[in-house]
Amino acid sequence: MAKGYLLLENGEVFEGEAFGARGTRVGELVFTTGMTGCAESLTDPSYAGQMICFTFPQLGNYGIARGDMESGGIHALAVLARECCREPSNFRCELNVDEFLRENGVCGLEGVDTRRITQLIRERGVMNAAVSPSPPDGALLERVRAYKVAGVVDAVSTREAYSLEPEGERRFSVALMDYGCKRSIAASLLARGCAVTVYPGRTRAEEVLSAGHDGVMLSNGPGDPEENAFAIEQIASMMGRLPMFGICLGHQMMALAQGAGTVKMKFGHRGANQPVRDLETGRVYVTSQNHGYAVETAGLERTAARLRFVNVNDGSCEGLDYPDLGAFSLQFHPEAHAGPLDCAGMFDRFLDLMGGGELAQG
Repeated sequence: MAKGYLLLENGEVFEGEAFGARGTRVGELVFTTGMTGCAESLTDPSYAGQMICFTFPQLGNYGIARGDMESGGIHALAVLARECCREPSNFRCELNVDEFLRENGVCGLEGVDTRRITQLIRERGVMNAAVSPSPPDGALLERVRAYKVAGVVDAVSTREAYSLEPEGERRFSVALMDYGCKRSIAASLLARGCAVTVYPGRTRAEEVLSAGHDGVMLSNGPGDPEENAFAIEQIASMMGRLPMFGICLGHQMMALAQGAGTVKMKFGHRGANQPVRDLETGRVYVTSQNHGYAVETAGLERTAARLRFVNVNDGSCEGLDYPDLGAFSLQFHPEAHAGPLDCAGMFDRFLDLMGGGELAQG
């Protein structure tokens, strides 16, 4: 196998073996702790602009099934693994991870110390990196240090609006704003009898509000939420006029639309085992997450938001309620593919908002 190299922005180099596509890639390096969900993570648009270090020691031991994909292709720039399995065991498997990365032009590096890399990120915080087929030099280090994740929502959002119909009776019509939407969000709405119209992230509020929808869903997505000034302005115009539910990036932009702030986390939450406490009931949920930014809790009392969910590990904001605006948002993923389904009922909460109450009826 051909050699490959990982260069961190601190100048540290790891040598491994290349798999997937060949070439040099520069991006922001993050880690995910999920033991399953390889296809889902690779195709999650929230990883646009980033490289993924998988902490589970063997990647792809059950292969890739295209039905598990969360979008049309891989969005991560590169993949790091301790070992890439080339002979997966699963009756649903259609191809292995090496073949999947080659198909999508994505570089992989195995045989590196993913435990040490993860420890470095936890100690120093998220950092930029490069994967290269040749020993890195000073010019590549300059590229790494200059890299910035930017313009990623526009890159992954749908170019044109399209509609999806439920198989059974239509109960509600939902506008799904695509900032990098996972397919499972639309699937969760369709399974509950919602017709879904998926809109580009740059759609104006007037177009959505005039279309006769019963509610607005704000999707997940990649990058810094504060970069999306136009989308935040549109969200502010829609809040209070239709019931609204935001997930991940959608959650962060809802908060920004109401005057709250966001902050980049040291290394974020990525994986399927994040504990979240509901402050209203005291119940703790195990959740799937993929984010590097969080809503700041300081100053929330000056906004329309009420803190509802917090992360048990670090106390960060995991969800907000807007009782006067008929809206709520979650930092975690209730559709959770792959991951626990503890929070799937949050979609039913959204349906309750659309089906009853003065705001939903008005």
